[in-house]
Amino acid sequence: MPRTARTRGRVGLAATALLTAAALVPVPAHAEDVTDYTITVDPSARGAAIDDTMYGVFFEDINRAADGGLYAELVQNRSFEYSAADNGSYTPLTSWTVTGTAEAVNDSGRLNERNRTYLSLGAGSSVTNTGYNTGIRVEKGERYDFSVWARTATGSTLTVSLKDAAGSLADARRVTVAGGWTKYKATFTASRTSNRGRLAVAASNAAALDMVSLFPRETYRNQANGLRKDLAEKIAALEPGFVRFPGGCLVNTGSMEDYSESSDWQRKRSYQWKDTVGPVEERATNANFWGYNQSYGLGYYEYFRFAEDIGAMPLPVVPALVTGCGQNKAVDDDALLKRHIQDTLDLIEFANGPATSTWGKVRARMGHPAPFHLTHIGIGNEENLPREFFARFQQFRAAIDAEYPDITVVSNSGPDDAGTVFDTAWQLNREGKVDLVDEHYYNSPAWFLQNNDRYDSYDRNGPKVFLGEYASQGNAWKNGLAEAAFMTGLERNADVVKLASYAPLLANEDSVQWRPDMIWFNNRASWNSANYEVQKLFMTNAGDRVVPSKATTTPDVSGPVTGAVGLSTWATSAAYDDVKVTSADGSTLFSDDFSGDASRWRHTGTGNWSVQDGAYVQTDTAAENTMVTAGDPAWKDYDLHVRATKKSGKEGFLVAFGVQDTGNYYWWNLGGWNNTQSAIEQAVDGGKSTLMTKAGSIETGRAYDIDIKVRGRQITLFLDGKEWGSFEDDKPAEPFRQVVTRDDRTGDLIVKVVNARSAEARTAVDLGGAEVSATARVTTLAADEDAVNTETDTPVTPVTSTFRGVAEKFTYTFPANSVTFLRIKQK
Repeated sequence: MPRTARTRGRVGLAATALLTAAALVPVPAHAEDVTDYTITVDPSARGAAIDDTMYGVFFEDINRAADGGLYAELVQNRSFEYSAADNGSYTPLTSWTVTGTAEAVNDSGRLNERNRTYLSLGAGSSVTNTGYNTGIRVEKGERYDFSVWARTATGSTLTVSLKDAAGSLADARRVTVAGGWTKYKATFTASRTSNRGRLAVAASNAAALDMVSLFPRETYRNQANGLRKDLAEKIAALEPGFVRFPGGCLVNTGSMEDYSESSDWQRKRSYQWKDTVGPVEERATNANFWGYNQSYGLGYYEYFRFAEDIGAMPLPVVPALVTGCGQNKAVDDDALLKRHIQDTLDLIEFANGPATSTWGKVRARMGHPAPFHLTHIGIGNEENLPREFFARFQQFRAAIDAEYPDITVVSNSGPDDAGTVFDTAWQLNREGKVDLVDEHYYNSPAWFLQNNDRYDSYDRNGPKVFLGEYASQGNAWKNGLAEAAFMTGLERNADVVKLASYAPLLANEDSVQWRPDMIWFNNRASWNSANYEVQKLFMTNAGDRVVPSKATTTPDVSGPVTGAVGLSTWATSAAYDDVKVTSADGSTLFSDDFSGDASRWRHTGTGNWSVQDGAYVQTDTAAENTMVTAGDPAWKDYDLHVRATKKSGKEGFLVAFGVQDTGNYYWWNLGGWNNTQSAIEQAVDGGKSTLMTKAGSIETGRAYDIDIKVRGRQITLFLDGKEWGSFEDDKPAEPFRQVVTRDDRTGDLIVKVVNARSAEARTAVDLGGAEVSATARVTTLAADEDAVNTETDTPVTPVTSTFRGVAEKFTYTFPANSVTFLRIKQK
């Protein structure tokens, strides 16, 4: 992922009442002719076929999506492997409290070579685990399966108990331990419900412990080492056509070495599938890119099994030996590259090979002798070095094609929707005749409304698109509306866009590294975001083929770019001087050489600003978006000049123009993304979109002259007197979008309409002579644009109804801020 960075009943009744009124209340003849929009359908024309795998899900272990999330294990740090390599605050006893004596030990007495740390528990001592969030969640009457690996030289009795501050949550269990490492089991039945449970293990005599585990008996499909039921069911309810896993940035960041003595047990590695299969107690541990530990209890076998369980195509992603996500390093080690290529071939054998093959045998021993039917595999993720990546991609693809020619090998186009990296990557993918290219972007709602036609102009004979990650930077209903509008364009271009998945999928509300997210949860509950409801509506009503249609548009009311000016930094100290704003007629609107104070500037961001030696200096190298602004939000048609010098830090300069407020502005981001590229970004209601980008960096200690020319909606940028680039921000954010598809199984025409306006849209619909039933099944999502679903309040909830006014030509009123699907039977 690139850095750019509730009352159900009442809403439902209102929506139902509105639909009933539209269906039953007579409309005067003179009003019938007054409509806001027209939709015209051509049922005789043949649009793009929509594959069953069009929409899927992308699972990455971010926001504690795996441990403490989808993976049902209730004990945190069960094998005492947490370390400062995962997070600076971690120790092997994180999430554990000790009564008496206990020590985390890393020596030859360990359980096995890959599970390197265990607990030495003194006689008469105990340890207690806090679980995740507020604690271990148990429900009255439900069973919970405890297990532990233990050894003792003298014999010991372990007393295992579940409790919270109010007392016992289940009858304690006693386990007799004798001899070397052995796995012991017990079962609890909860006597009451609690969100704050603790698991305690006490030893009568000294004992060594590892893999202290507690699972709910009721996992998804009641599987051992299974998945949290409510989260898995929410994913399954989407009816995804594919599951992309396991990432994401954690796939292609960190060391490419293995977990072994030869690498000195490297703890910050890329995600390597062989670390994650086999018995859980023998799986490696690893630091997660997102700042915590990965136990790998949820590994490749479990991903494949889950995909199969929900009827989805598995789509794993493996590292290409070019790191991304800000690390941007190409590993130049031929032997290591060959090892990773062989690992990828072994992965295909693990998924598809006979149970008698080397890796098929591993799969069979884990409980699945039949193949998983892998057909697609992704190489790499968001690499910012396109040429280095593609050279390695070609070697992976050649090796896979030689042994498994039926496997589709997926490339990618970097971390953004446009720019130098994107253009170079796409050129290489086209020249290399790649089958499928993975695009990623996270932009503002306005960008999604503006770019419904993004794929209209893509080459129909070139590589197809896998939109592997996208979202509109928020979980409010306005974000869902913008994504829905964009998805109508994805479906219209289903001959080019073959796969699409929103991202990220899951977020634990107490451990959030990225927003927005589709499904939110804590240890006691889970809830659907507004974005989830949009995704589910499209995913479960895709249809089989697009029926060509068109709609009238909303008149464009955009004027010139207007706004004040601003200065900012991101994890950087910089000095700004000689700020001058001049109108188109040459008159001075604003000038500041900082020979005095900075009283005309308003500090709206973070950081520490002061006037030093005749310059305005921001000194905090940890602060992000330190914006200060000056001037009039009504300014238009002006020239901005700034002289800027980087003093220290990770990036360069942020020079803003068209500043309306803290959430609406443009800025020229010079030396962004860890000082690897520069871009023009636009913020709309706090969400940013990249309008143009180029590779480049900013030197420390050098002064730069920065000039920005604003004329109407045309922007021209100059760096040290030379034109850097220009663009015209004139694309309308069209709020009314539609697409029509046909469901071959039912014969339904599915009319899908997004009205992102704050007013209802009375619309004339012409079905082009199609013979249809007079009745349509309607599903509507409608809410205030700022509505957000939470654990206790879900204003964005689908409402179903019946519309009894369908004809070859009919009128329908789409509610304000709504997504509406009409399923119309064809005769």
